[in-house]
Amino acid sequence: MNAPHLPVLLQEVRRVFVPLARGTLVDGTLGYAGHSHALLADHPHLRLIGIDRDQEALDFSRKRLEAFAERTTLIRGDFASVVAGMSPDDFQGLLADFGVSSLQLDKRERGFSFESETLDMRMDTRSALTAHTVVNTYSHGELTRIFADYGEIRSAEKLADRIITARTQHPIDTARQLSALAREHFPTRGKIHPATLMFQAIRIEVNDELGQIDALLDALERLRPSGAVIALITFHSLEDRRVKQRFKRWTRSCVCDPLAPRCTCGNDHHLGTLPARKPIIASRDEQRSNPRSRSAKLRTFVFKEAHHEA
Repeated sequence: MNAPHLPVLLQEVRRVFVPLARGTLVDGTLGYAGHSHALLADHPHLRLIGIDRDQEALDFSRKRLEAFAERTTLIRGDFASVVAGMSPDDFQGLLADFGVSSLQLDKRERGFSFESETLDMRMDTRSALTAHTVVNTYSHGELTRIFADYGEIRSAEKLADRIITARTQHPIDTARQLSALAREHFPTRGKIHPATLMFQAIRIEVNDELGQIDALLDALERLRPSGAVIALITFHSLEDRRVKQRFKRWTRSCVCDPLAPRCTCGNDHHLGTLPARKPIIASRDEQRSNPRSRSAKLRTFVFKEAHHEA
C-alpha cells in the first residue's frame, strides 16, 4: 500500500538511523507512515511505536504497515504526552516531522486548505478548540498575539481589526472566506499565498504546536535515553529555533556562570552530541519534486551512553 505523497527528507532520515539496527524507534508524527515504512524495511530487527493525533492517519498507516504488524504498535495521542509517559529504556530512537500532514492539507473538509468550506484545523478531531472558534470569538488582543507570535506578521493589529470588522457583519464560517480576507489585507508576492502566515498562526494556536514541541523536548531532557538517536524535522523558524537552542544547550559541558573565573561544576554536564552543527536540508531534486520539502530542516542529536554501576 503506497502513500499518496513522499515523506520529506526520506533518504536523509534513513541515513540518520543507520546505526539503529535493532531496538525501538518512536515515530511521533506517523502520518502516512512513509518514514516508518522505509525504516522498518531497512532494519528487520527494529520495532516501531507510531504516534499520531489523527485517527484517519492511524487507520491508513495500520494498513500500510501490515507486513510489519508484529513489530509495530500504533497509539492515538500527542507525541509529547506519550513520550513523557515512557521510560528511558523504552526506545533507542525518535523521529518527529512537525507541522501539518499532507493527509490533513489535502482533505478540504479538515479546514486546513485555503479553499476549504469548513474552518476547523484540528489535528485531533476530539479537541474542543477549532479555527472557527479562534476566528469568531477571540478578542482583538488575542488575535493580535497569535498573529504576531505564531505568524510573525508585522501588521498583526490591522489584520485583527479586519477580521473583527468582518465577523461583526456575519460569522466567518469557511477557510475560503478567511483566505479572501487575507487577499484583501496582504499583497500577493510570488507563489506564496497571502493567507499562509495567518493560517499558520491559527493552526499553531488550535493545536498548541509549539507547546507540544517544548513538552517533547522537556520529556527527552528528563528521560535522557542512553545512546538514543533523535531526529526532528521543522518547517518554519519558530519550530527550528526551539530545536536548535535546546540541542545546543544539551551539548554544554560546563554549566558554571560565564563570569566565573574558573570551572567548578566538573565540566561533564553535556547530555550528548550533535552529529552536525547545521541542519540537513532537502536536495535540489527533492525541492523541485516536492515543494513541501523546501522549508524542511532536519536536526539530529545523540544522547550519550549511560554508565551503569555494577
